[in-house]
Amino acid sequence: MLDYFDAFVTRYQPYKGGAWCYEDGCIYRGLVLLHDATGDDRWCAHLERLASAQVAPDGTLQGYRIDEYNIDNILSGRALFALDRWTGDPRWMRAAAFLARQLDTHPRTKTGNYWHKLRYPHQVWLDGLYMALPFQIEYAQHVKDAARVQDALAQMRAALGVTIRKDGLYAHGFDAEGVQDWADSTTGQSPSVWARALGWQAMALVDCAELVGIDAFAQAELLPPTQSLLEHLAALQVDDGGWWQVINLPNLAGNYTETSASAMFAYAFASAAGLRLGCDQVAKAEDRVFDFLQTQLQSENGQTRLTDICHVAGLGGFEGVYRDGSPGYYLTEARVSDDAKGTGPLMMAHARMLQRQAAQLAPA
Repeated sequence: MLDYFDAFVTRYQPYKGGAWCYEDGCIYRGLVLLHDATGDDRWCAHLERLASAQVAPDGTLQGYRIDEYNIDNILSGRALFALDRWTGDPRWMRAAAFLARQLDTHPRTKTGNYWHKLRYPHQVWLDGLYMALPFQIEYAQHVKDAARVQDALAQMRAALGVTIRKDGLYAHGFDAEGVQDWADSTTGQSPSVWARALGWQAMALVDCAELVGIDAFAQAELLPPTQSLLEHLAALQVDDGGWWQVINLPNLAGNYTETSASAMFAYAFASAAGLRLGCDQVAKAEDRVFDFLQTQLQSENGQTRLTDICHVAGLGGFEGVYRDGSPGYYLTEARVSDDAKGTGPLMMAHARMLQRQAAQLAPA
């Protein structure tokens, strides 16, 4: 699988023409973790090559505008901390400071959560939890700002509260004003449970737990909902080892096992095992999902590619289409191969698996 990652990153082109974006950040995060797991400097070299084209010496980020208040743009910032450690070049922390400045003034809902974007006002999407909160904690730890850490944990707790459904799963989005057509008139929640939204959420939870430590995570009242989510996910695993695109509706016509969410869950399960957050059911699901992901690597035009990735999904208006959040909507989005939102999490998950294998082989 490492050969696939190396070939993928070698031919990788910036997702949005070189503009700073979260999709590239998925790959950057995978490269950081692969280096941590293997010690192989080729992953550092790939990351520095790609990121250097987007970050100027003064820290300016290519194509980035703070006044868009797009929470997605924060995610790639997590790679800056590793680049700073590896190179000592001041550009990386200058760039991180730009992103932190966005969070300082980013609009918030009444519950204290960051708006998903300025163009999506008063909305909290599960995606945004992963985009912003681990970066905020890591930056806060770097600059020794305990208040930022506590704010991130409080935001996570508040977001879980407004998105949790009666079935114990989480809605993709929440409209604090209740004005969106997709929002339930009582709860403000979107109508469906999208697998990748839960994937972003699960990764955000385990990363925050790792960053602050289990004791602080438990004190923030985040440990029980994290364990409950992981157990729910394990129970929803499909026989082939993956998870449905609309995760809780196995009989929905056209539903399919979606690769990016499955890779995210693999990462969350492997991380939870390292933190000793999992249970036997979660451990069994972890073993099965890695087998599933291996089957999703298929030859296309002579190259190995990761298949059956949902290209994009969201809520509300986008490029002339209104995304109503219904179960059927999530099945209308294109399925693609080698998308960063799938390959990046697979890199991350594989790195975690390698770390666990190394730990098991280490002498007691």
